[in-house]
Amino acid sequence: MSDVNEPIIVVDNIHKSYLMGKDAVPALRGVSLDISPGEFVCLMGPSGSGKTTLLNIIGGLDEPSRGHIAIDGDNLVSLSEDKLALLRLNKIGFVFQNYNLLANFTALENVEAPMVLSRSYGRRERRKRAQELLDKVGLGDRSHHYPSELSGGQQQRVAIARALANDPPILIGDEMTGDLDSETGFAIMRLIKQLNEDGMTIVFVTHDPRMSKFAGTVVNLQDGKLLNTERQ
Repeated sequence: MSDVNEPIIVVDNIHKSYLMGKDAVPALRGVSLDISPGEFVCLMGPSGSGKTTLLNIIGGLDEPSRGHIAIDGDNLVSLSEDKLALLRLNKIGFVFQNYNLLANFTALENVEAPMVLSRSYGRRERRKRAQELLDKVGLGDRSHHYPSELSGGQQQRVAIARALANDPPILIGDEMTGDLDSETGFAIMRLIKQLNEDGMTIVFVTHDPRMSKFAGTVVNLQDGKLLNTERQ
């Protein structure tokens, strides 16, 4: 684990380009950013600014063309695929716009899934923890419902509970409220804010300035570059 005074996320001169035919199209152009433990960071910018690319690199879902990214002291660029998968499983919780729930699993089983993969919990302990997490997000009475039986806001709460399953220090979210109505979106962000107040480091992307107000730090990107950082 990193020292409490050290950044938990270090983005160092990250460049990322994608091949479009024979041409390399830059998505990120030398972005550097330190995020402290317990910080609540929002990445904002117009379409094509590189915010989702940066989030995916922070989450270990994509790799930079150049530069380094460290999570909790581990340099992601130098990790093997197996070690990178373990880091994603145990240190980062993921919440996305389309929920990504397993359709044939109940809410409880969806939350249990990361614990099955990590093998950190026995079956009884796993089920107990999954139920406690569903209680935490206000869905304790929906544990045996399938995703198709839940509203969008309820599915996103299951996705949040699942993201917390292995007790990661970091949660990242891409347009977590993008498919939700305003009232439900605000409820989800209040839940995320509470997780941050409990000590979790949060990094999320949104296009909605109303949702960005929940963050303590807003990082503005434009044309693949860091434009400025605002403390709120």
